[in-house]
Amino acid sequence: MSMCIAVAGASGVVGRRLTELLHARHEVRSLTRSPEDAARRGVRGRLIRADFGRRAGLERVLEGVDALFVATFDPVDPRHDAHLAAAARAAGVRHVVKLSALAVADADAQDLVTRWQRECEHLWRDSGPTWTLLRPRSFMSNCLSWAGAVRAGEPVRALRGDTRNACVDPSDVAEVAARALTDPAHRGRAYALTGPQALSVRDQVARLGELLQQPVRYEELTEREALVRWRDRYPEPLARAMLEMAARQAAGAKTAVTEDVPRITGRPAATFETWARGNIDAFRPDRDPNAF
Repeated sequence: MSMCIAVAGASGVVGRRLTELLHARHEVRSLTRSPEDAARRGVRGRLIRADFGRRAGLERVLEGVDALFVATFDPVDPRHDAHLAAAARAAGVRHVVKLSALAVADADAQDLVTRWQRECEHLWRDSGPTWTLLRPRSFMSNCLSWAGAVRAGEPVRALRGDTRNACVDPSDVAEVAARALTDPAHRGRAYALTGPQALSVRDQVARLGELLQQPVRYEELTEREALVRWRDRYPEPLARAMLEMAARQAAGAKTAVTEDVPRITGRPAATFETWARGNIDAFRPDRDPNAF
């Protein structure tokens, strides 16, 4: 049965893939701060300009929507989920799929980002519509942040590169989201989404080098160096939270592999090598970086 589905955060790595999965059978409203950028990125559906930091106008764009996917990204400004939840309730949205994080299930995880995700989950549980919570580990696509260095022949530099994370292909997360949005059997459920194997940064760098058929070097950052880098890109509280998350990974908190992806999709979760093969051109020296 065809539905009207809104995707909040449609330009994100999960949202973009989700619009591709849904648009052929459903009416998709792709909510994004920049429809122009979303169009360039290949986001499907009806592109709608939306600022989640402002409550005004959100109810109107959600009128007639059956199900809503929510991906928000600013733990320093938690208004986005509150505004979307109020608008969804007022517009009569019946079901919400919220992108969260697997760390929320770990009582020892008390960093800023994880506390914010927990608060968002509580907000959506109490918001009125039925809900599904998606809790992924780190996305394999985070490796794309290394692409510029690899193209330039420079080393990949990271903190605690020998620690492991059961990272997940964001396309798998999008497929689970598509099913949760359209099948009532997933209502009231929280899913832990991982890849099939816990890998370190060194492991991932080695795989990229094998696929590129050229050496890709890795260099370890100190905590101080990592913090300086993060401060250049993020507010201080978020940079500190990233340091705490790295410490939890070093303690082995992110290595467990779950079976929710294969159970829901009916196929094995994608390996890092599969993801890397599909995205290897982003790392080739002769590729245009603006194409990715």
